[in-house]
Amino acid sequence: MSLSPYLKQIFIYPIKSLDGINLKKATILESGALKHDREYALIDEKGKFINGKRNSKIHQLRVKFEADIKLISLSIEGTDTQIMFHLDGGRTALESWLTHYFNCPVKLAQNTLTGFPDDLKANGPTIISTATLETLASWFPNVSVEEMRRRLRANLEIDGVPPFWEDQLFTESGEPVRFKIGDILIEGVNPCQRCIVPTRNSENGEETPDFQKLFINKRRETLPPWTAKTRFNHYYKVSINTNIPPSQAGKILHQGQTISID
Repeated sequence: MSLSPYLKQIFIYPIKSLDGINLKKATILESGALKHDREYALIDEKGKFINGKRNSKIHQLRVKFEADIKLISLSIEGTDTQIMFHLDGGRTALESWLTHYFNCPVKLAQNTLTGFPDDLKANGPTIISTATLETLASWFPNVSVEEMRRRLRANLEIDGVPPFWEDQLFTESGEPVRFKIGDILIEGVNPCQRCIVPTRNSENGEETPDFQKLFINKRRETLPPWTAKTRFNHYYKVSINTNIPPSQAGKILHQGQTISID
């Protein structure tokens, strides 16, 4: 089968755990992260993230970004509530609104250098293929491809390849796999271990029955021959964590760029 992998979609999530933005292009930071991805995070009084792992109410928050990420519109799913905030000048008001919503003290933290990645050893963009999303969605009758995309929240979506093609981007030995999107050098590191978040509806937080159990069984059954099985101490893993060398800082990813593995 002749493959023509290319970058189909780019997503960033400016506020960790909240809605993302579909971009035509994205700039690489010196840290290897995408500019503005997970730049902000909601922090509680103990300094811990307020996210879907710890608070299911976050699933009901909708956010839209305007004016170069700084101006946001917040609303609550299923209500007419909608309010605008500026992430600089309106931060105190935003924190007050979020404190009331979550019923606990909330601060908005910011990191423009690395953002707030889940994997601190592989803080580049996460990668998944369209075919993988389609396959995963087919395992759950009431979960659409778009809904699966929202649940998994990958940054880069690859098309022109079969399901789980991205499993080629990590090795048995743990040595990174070097590949390029356009002229940008990226290193695949490891399969992404999933948490409780994908088990829930992205808009209301309702849990899909037996999601994790079915996912694990089907992932094991459909593991392609190119997958490094020793990297799976369990099968609740999908998408790839990456690093991008500092030498690539300032380069720009574009939708449609071709992908090649060294």
